Amino acid sequence: MKMMWKLAGGLALLIGIIGIFLPLLPTTPLILLAAFCFSKGSDRMHDWLLHHRIFGPMIEDWNKNGAINSGAKKLATLSIVTVLAVSVILGFHPTIIGMQAVTLACVLVFIWTRPSS
Repeated sequence: MKMMWKLAGGLALLIGIIGIFLPLLPTTPLILLAAFCFSKGSDRMHDWLLHHRIFGPMIEDWNKNGAINSGAKKLATLSIVTVLAVSVILGFHPTIIGMQAVTLACVLVFIWTRPSS
């Protein structure tokens, strides 16, 4: 079972890192998921994430206060607006744009109702 947690953590971490560069992938939730998975499967990787200069504070904020850094909130908002704008520019069907807008609005409500660190 530990191997499954390690694999899940590694996959979440990889996708989270890719999300730093691609606005479609949410970095913060994936890094938090990786930390959770590694806490079950790999003490070494969990400790590495907790002490990482970029990811560590994000995880600590979430674990202690359920908080998301205001910079991460702003970046997430910018990414969401960009994704929605690209969909409109590319001429996606209005139904798809509507579903995206509702889903992304729910994500934004969740993000912005969390405390800021």
